[in-house]
Amino acid sequence: MQSRVVPLEEGKDPAVSIKASQSKPFPIRLLQIFLLFLAICIAFSIISMYTVKRVGVQTARGTVRPAFKPCFDEPNTLDRWIRPPSNLLHKMGDKELLWRASFVPGIKKYPFKRIPKIAFMFLTKGPLPLAPLWERFLKGHEGLYSVYIHPLPTFEAKFPSSSVFHRRQIPSQVAEWGKMSMCDAERRLLANALLDISNERFVLVSESCIPLFNFSVIYDYLMRSKYSFIGAFDDPGPYGRGTLAVSIVKDARYYPKFEEFCKPSCYVDEHYFPTMLTIEAAPLLANRSLTWVDWSRGGAHPATFGRTDITVEFFKRILEDQHCIYNNQSSSACSTIGMLMSEAKLDVQKTYG
Repeated sequence: MQSRVVPLEEGKDPAVSIKASQSKPFPIRLLQIFLLFLAICIAFSIISMYTVKRVGVQTARGTVRPAFKPCFDEPNTLDRWIRPPSNLLHKMGDKELLWRASFVPGIKKYPFKRIPKIAFMFLTKGPLPLAPLWERFLKGHEGLYSVYIHPLPTFEAKFPSSSVFHRRQIPSQVAEWGKMSMCDAERRLLANALLDISNERFVLVSESCIPLFNFSVIYDYLMRSKYSFIGAFDDPGPYGRGTLAVSIVKDARYYPKFEEFCKPSCYVDEHYFPTMLTIEAAPLLANRSLTWVDWSRGGAHPATFGRTDITVEFFKRILEDQHCIYNNQSSSACSTIGMLMSEAKLDVQKTYG
């Protein structure tokens, strides 16, 4: 194989010839593309500055949102701590709820204007047949009361938005008479009411209860009383805030004992609260009820009154009969209704005639 020999021109350096062959002119097309890109960037910058100038810097800033979002909003004002829950259908279970409700301020004097309220806690299977009566009882006293409803879990309340019961249903479970589940329901109601720091008195109401006085009489009496009233399921009453109320929701001493040993004819929902509170806080109890019941007919339940029973004479019997048999002796400790009637200076005939 023969090698190819390239002849050199006479008088030229071979290195110079190689270097000249390697150098090429700058591509014109690439320069054009670069200049076009630069022109686009300048035009975009001018348009952006003009837009900011016209719309305003404040508007542009107002639409900016931080990319980082904390997992929870840390309360930074007192209002965040004292505001009642906006939605009663929370996701807390009973353990979480009772723990949260057991919080009590260590300083009795509130650093803000607080109007004490009565929490009316309705324990019911479903619809409230006497709801119109309670609506009338509470009408005109907004800000002085709170309402809580514990029905069966399957019940869907359909109260109108104007009703005092609208959206006042709490997370509930099945409650059976004579069993610990009834006490659980009552504690659940009380714990939810304790989440509102303005609730001062707590009244447990069964679906068959009716108010015998106007709201002002009940409110004034309860707020002035230094005692708390307790009772069984058929004989409910209010509990003082910060003492008995918290004692009930945080109790872990008596609850398991009653759950284990209180069997028929010991009915746990009628014995647990009175026994526990009598042992723990007897001086704070009034030892009489705010309600009136008739056990004279015998049986496991007090008498149920129908339409024919509701007469002026019936109310006189309730309001004027101050004595009853208590521990086989005549006693005036059975009811506070007559006392309320006397203090309010109400006349039976004018009130119910």
